[in-house]
Amino acid sequence: MTAQASLLERAEKAIPGAALGVFTLPEKQRVVIESGQGSTVVDADGKSYVDYLLSSGPLLLGHAHPEIVAAVQKQAALGSSFYALNRPAIELAETIVDAVPCAEALRYQSTGSEATFAALRLARAATGRKLVLKFEGGFHGSHDVAQMTSARMMGRNSDETVPESAGLAGVLADEVLIVPFNDLEAVRDAVAGRGAEIAAIMVEPLQRVLRPVPGFLEGLRALATKNGIVLIFDEVVTGFRLAWGGAQELYGVTPDLACYAKAIGGGYPLSAIAGRRDLLGLADNTRPASETYSYLGGTLTGNPISAAAGLACLNVLKRPGTYERLRALGARLREGLEEAGRNAGVPVQALGEGPVLSPLIAENRSLRTARDLATVDKKRMVRWAHEMIDRGFLLTPGGKMYVSLVHSDQDIERTIAASREAFAAVR
Repeated sequence: MTAQASLLERAEKAIPGAALGVFTLPEKQRVVIESGQGSTVVDADGKSYVDYLLSSGPLLLGHAHPEIVAAVQKQAALGSSFYALNRPAIELAETIVDAVPCAEALRYQSTGSEATFAALRLARAATGRKLVLKFEGGFHGSHDVAQMTSARMMGRNSDETVPESAGLAGVLADEVLIVPFNDLEAVRDAVAGRGAEIAAIMVEPLQRVLRPVPGFLEGLRALATKNGIVLIFDEVVTGFRLAWGGAQELYGVTPDLACYAKAIGGGYPLSAIAGRRDLLGLADNTRPASETYSYLGGTLTGNPISAAAGLACLNVLKRPGTYERLRALGARLREGLEEAGRNAGVPVQALGEGPVLSPLIAENRSLRTARDLATVDKKRMVRWAHEMIDRGFLLTPGGKMYVSLVHSDQDIERTIAASREAFAAVR
């Protein structure tokens, strides 16, 4: 029995599904990652992969970046957790507030799910309203509201509030409104009917890999302002990835609150809610007790090791040429994958923005909503991903590919070359 097979056998006994989340592979492709360096990971049997999983996005600087490693080692020697203010948390907060257009202040959490949950709590506290408007196919984490009508490309098309997990609070079906992404008229209709009850509009400005059509985000901003609704951008994926100021800088629309995770922790658990000071101030526990006080906190909130790692990551990302490089790598990979598909006779569209993308197999050339994504050839996309994994490229079957600053031009060209064979195999 190989080292990896032994570890997988142990995992099956101790961890249901032998998986840490929803990332799973067929039995013959299952991996236990032993190490990572730069753009590459190595499994327990010594096989190397060019990594486009990147821990589902946080590793914008790749694995074991020397500046992050040094920052973590330094802080670990000073202390790992204090449950109190600490220098790295303060310095990282200042950096984020300085970078993000909507940010006048921020509060930390530990995961992206916690950040989106907390943002909704602040919106309800500020407005005294209950309803949340979210978009079909939008993903905002694992909490109950986020798991309403969140699946994409699953063949489930509904403008109703559909639970995507067992065990959700039943009352939420009456408190979440679902509308299609990129359909401003549908949002207007929903706001016209129940605007006085809506506390928040929560949106991924880049929904999975769907770009907002011109005027869509601007329309959300106008509707939220006119109707006293808190506009929340979920920038867990897009924050510090699409631009220094995230999607709100790239698309030129400023929300009231924005949620961050992934990149701001440099590979360590950390998230934040940034935005208007009056909204963040509702979580200030030094204020006299009031009906609008909103509890936010946690044992590891603002953890100094995570904050030190995040600060080191952002210090690298802030350097000249960073985002030009990330956009160039993403553009080359998208163009190369589409060309490889055409040459193999497979209708490939590599959607996304900058260094986040997904190669979709679809005849429909106008993919704008989650319902459009439900028409893609998911089975062939998954088969293509399995072919790529066999060739030494790690990615989520049917999902997004993340590109890091340390992926080389050679990595990209090798990926495109392998994709030609993989598309031919699923033709």
